[in-house]
Amino acid sequence: MYAVLVMSWLAWLGLAVLITALAAVTGIKPKGTRHVAHTRLMGVARIALLVIVIIVVYFAWRARSGG
Repeated sequence: MYAVLVMSWLAWLGLAVLITALAAVTGIKPKGTRHVAHTRLMGVARIALLVIVIIVVYFAWRARSGG
């Protein structure tokens, strides 16, 4: 059971990035802040996030396939 709780700093960073990306894409915001989910800047940010995800998945696929 102890082995499940031990995570490297890279795993924690990946988890933080995943949570941040989920919050950015869904538009979750704290109470009392401005709504930016349907602005042009958020649309561009979502496209940039999608491009980054595609690039990371491509490199992970290449690394896994040995190419």
